[in-house]
Amino acid sequence: MSSGTVIWLGLAIGVAFGVVAQLSGFCLQSGLRGWWGEGDPRKVRTFALAAATAIVASQALDAAGLVPLGRSIYPLATFSIPVMLIGGVLFGYGMILANGCGARALVLLGGGNIRSLLVLLVLGISAQATLTGLLAPARVDLAAASSATLADRTLPDALAGATIGSEAARWIAVAAIAGLLAVFAFANRAFRASPLQIAAGLAVGLLIAAGWYATGNIGADEFDPQPVASMTFIAPIAGSIQYVMLSTGVALTFAVALIGGVIAGSALAAVPRGRFRLEGFTNPRAMLRYILGGALMGIGGALALGCSIGQGLTGLSTLALASFVAVGGILLGSLLGIRGPLRLAPPTP
Repeated sequence: MSSGTVIWLGLAIGVAFGVVAQLSGFCLQSGLRGWWGEGDPRKVRTFALAAATAIVASQALDAAGLVPLGRSIYPLATFSIPVMLIGGVLFGYGMILANGCGARALVLLGGGNIRSLLVLLVLGISAQATLTGLLAPARVDLAAASSATLADRTLPDALAGATIGSEAARWIAVAAIAGLLAVFAFANRAFRASPLQIAAGLAVGLLIAAGWYATGNIGADEFDPQPVASMTFIAPIAGSIQYVMLSTGVALTFAVALIGGVIAGSALAAVPRGRFRLEGFTNPRAMLRYILGGALMGIGGALALGCSIGQGLTGLSTLALASFVAVGGILLGSLLGIRGPLRLAPPTP
């Protein structure tokens, strides 16, 4: 299958996510702020349902031999737990500063929010500086000084042993993690009474699996191998900025098409409902806050190898141990920003 087909699929998955996120307000930051700060737990349970769905669907694809999740970037044998954790904390706190993650910024931009454009530009530049630019040597040195090699790369690997086979271990892990997430989601009466939020959680989870299938199966070509990936937004946002500037010398990829699709899908859902409107800043202090939030998300996301969706949904769907560390850091950083000693009030534009 040609790489062009994979690019079109990336665009379609991005459009679908943009529509769902625009209609439902899908966002981990707003979900956590609603749960921890405002007493509305529905959106965080939508995210939990998305994670449960992504785990079940993605592991089913891998078990059927349709997608090699082990070839993705997430199941690492050697990585730095401190760097991964610190990266998650920086991302989580930056997400609270900027009032949303990179994915949410793309959705808001599709609805006319110009503040999000600034966040995306700062996030993309900061991420690229951390991955390959001025901050890259420090990142590499920190990782080299603190990396460790684990005996197991995923939770099923850790559970498998002499008495438990690898496939049994897989489904025990899936039942435990996805089951807990699903129970958490449906334990709330307000969530159970919100069909839009339930549908959004299921749809986003299935889109994670669709991304894996597009790159890991349809895009599989032994003569022109494509990276096995799904929805993630840190490196792709940086890559999209590069593509806009250097398109004649840079190949269009699934990730870049995904970014464009999210903006387009959000606009398609916002315009017919009269929800598209231009919004900007009203004071310079708010502008500085959003800039700092974008920078922390870019740096933190690069250190943690993903964002609230890239690690929180896509990475977690592989059941990689490194992803659990990154997600723990993101939740800790978010907690510091919402209820901890470094808590922040919701921003005023």
